[in-house]
Amino acid sequence: MSLHLTAPHTRIHQLFDERVAQAPAHPFLYLTQGMMTLGQLAQQVDLLEDELCKAGVRVGDRVLVAAENCPEHVALVLACSRVGAWACGVNARMTASEVAAFADKADARVLYFTVGVSEAARQHAAQYDTQASVLPGLQRTLVRPQATAQTGELAEQVAAIIFTSGTTGQPKGVMLTHAGLLQFARVSAQSRQLGASDRSYAYLPMTHIFGLGTVLMASLHAGSGLLMRSQFDPADVFHALAHHGLTQLQGPPAMFTRLLGWLDGQGIRQPVAPDLRYVYTGAAPLDLSVKQAIEARFGKPLHHGYGLSEYAGALTLCRLNEQRADTSAGYLVEGAELRIMGPDGQDLPAGETGEIWMRGVGLMPGYFRDPEITAQVIKSGGWYASGDLGRQDADGALQVVGRSRDDHPLRLQRLPRRGRGGVPGLARCAKSGGGRAQSGRWQRGHFGLHRSQAWRAVGPAGPEGPCP
Repeated sequence: MSLHLTAPHTRIHQLFDERVAQAPAHPFLYLTQGMMTLGQLAQQVDLLEDELCKAGVRVGDRVLVAAENCPEHVALVLACSRVGAWACGVNARMTASEVAAFADKADARVLYFTVGVSEAARQHAAQYDTQASVLPGLQRTLVRPQATAQTGELAEQVAAIIFTSGTTGQPKGVMLTHAGLLQFARVSAQSRQLGASDRSYAYLPMTHIFGLGTVLMASLHAGSGLLMRSQFDPADVFHALAHHGLTQLQGPPAMFTRLLGWLDGQGIRQPVAPDLRYVYTGAAPLDLSVKQAIEARFGKPLHHGYGLSEYAGALTLCRLNEQRADTSAGYLVEGAELRIMGPDGQDLPAGETGEIWMRGVGLMPGYFRDPEITAQVIKSGGWYASGDLGRQDADGALQVVGRSRDDHPLRLQRLPRRGRGGVPGLARCAKSGGGRAQSGRWQRGHFGLHRSQAWRAVGPAGPEGPCP
């Protein structure tokens, strides 16, 4: 497959459609049972596009899906882009009341459930009057005629909504634009020289910006493959590294803590990973001891970055194969701007700590139908005030050191309840992350984890035991 893309794209499905036209037989999704080519996935996208159109889904409508990773979820995201609807992903491991709250906030035209891979999705579907979708792995509701489609320029700009919430439990919808996702797809792919022969381990939920942007969109940009998993299993990770050509391993620090624990439990000093060339962590503060242990075990630099849902991916990334002795989140990516702001609204010089402000192509246009909260975080000049504390080193590298305050108006992404196969241990490494864990509650990590919700994504306790 050629890495060259012939024309700029304005919607995310156009990137996929060009890759399909280039090489329909190119393998894209490697599943536990078989493989799916770009062309086979395109057939699913075609069917769902037709289904959405016949159901009356229109430009600016929201299509909510309670999902765990599967080809059908990917196809639905792309089909929504084709018809101009907004894909609203909710992790199926949320409670029924949470899914209902997100659906209400989205004013969704129709709800889908990935029943083929998820018992949790099947349980959610049972709470609604559902019918079979055109794809056997999905069920859907009837359309809601009272849903109000978004109009104007915003209707054409937005590709997806990522839901966030805070201690009040009131959901907020981060609007992700096509332009932001396409920009980050390119930036992420180029930052690691991702190519058509690469394969990434895709267990991170694609209802989260890490899975949607860093994993899915970057792989579409590069034409690379995904080993797609709906659940996390350390043994499967190491089997894939040893036998399935896995070149990219990405996840939160606690995933790597679980992997280290599994290796210790098996008495393995270094895993067999002949094709691995890139290891990355994000979504939470990184402890230096974890970084050092991973680099010793895998023999590769552990790359790091800083980002959040509100910026459609990463604001900063470490340079490819750069060896750093600290836990820096790296350097500003193309298309992004960064300021470190003092308490009186003044820009601070390198080395001084202040609040991280950002703007650029990836910045959200706001929270869906929530202008008051949007106005609290979007400042004059279009700058987004993150509430995170950081400083820039003399070389430009960003160090994220904590939170500026606890009353920040963000409603950050809720992750699923603790359960079998869930995203593993996202809270386990929080304690050492610049003071971000207090009384067992997560302050806020990269990519928008909320302090009271990160523990809910912890999978079954691994050999490493609880965070001390």
